[in-house]
Amino acid sequence: MKKFKRYCKTLQLENDSILIKEYKRLHAMGNAWPEITQGMKDVGIVDMEIYIDETTLFMIMDTEENFDHDKAMAKLATLPRQSEWEATVSKFQKTSVSSLAKDKWKLIERIYKMDQEREFTLEKGYEENIKIIK
Repeated sequence: MKKFKRYCKTLQLENDSILIKEYKRLHAMGNAWPEITQGMKDVGIVDMEIYIDETTLFMIMDTEENFDHDKAMAKLATLPRQSEWEATVSKFQKTSVSSLAKDKWKLIERIYKMDQEREFTLEKGYEENIKIIK
């Protein structure tokens, strides 16, 4: 089994159906900027999913076992095209244009997990074990 950390976050979008449609298009398969995806991998994010419910986004972010959230988010902000991406997506989000990803996405607390085995903190993530199936 391989260990990883999981972080869950939320973010609010502007309540505008046209903007939401465009935000979805920007994130659709093949539309995310390759530099952004590569930058996330470079700082230790191994998988990410974003879900939407009306104007609420919910992110699940799985990371390497030794991932340090604050350090990784600070490094991510300095990578190629990251500030340009943040400026682009900010028009859809209830945030300021100058906000970095670490300031926009709010870590949320897990209060239940079936078959709980470990405690966690928001900053340290949820430690999980997964089986790699080949």
